[in-house]
Amino acid sequence: MNGEKNLEVAVLLDHYSGLLTDKQRDVIDLYYNEDLSLGEIAECENITRQGVRDSIKRGEQVLFEMEAALKLAEKSKKLRSIAGRLSEAPEKLSAEDIRAAADEIRNIL
Repeated sequence: MNGEKNLEVAVLLDHYSGLLTDKQRDVIDLYYNEDLSLGEIAECENITRQGVRDSIKRGEQVLFEMEAALKLAEKSKKLRSIAGRLSEAPEKLSAEDIRAAADEIRNIL
């Protein structure tokens, strides 16, 4: 694995974990969310370090392919941003601001 862990994978795991095998889901969760090393995961899962690495790489590939096709994480981020803007100071929002936000939401969906 390359030095820095890609935090995007943890986000994608939240959206697409059901599309992974149990083993892929478990090792990716342990690696990204629990911050265990490949060696620690290998010991926990009773597989080789290389087996852990291969399972993570295959799982990451599935996650990135699903996001490229469905863009659920991207859409979720945009919707959270709009919700944040709308809730910051609702008394200062004009009808036009609300219509613009509604249009943005329709475009995302």
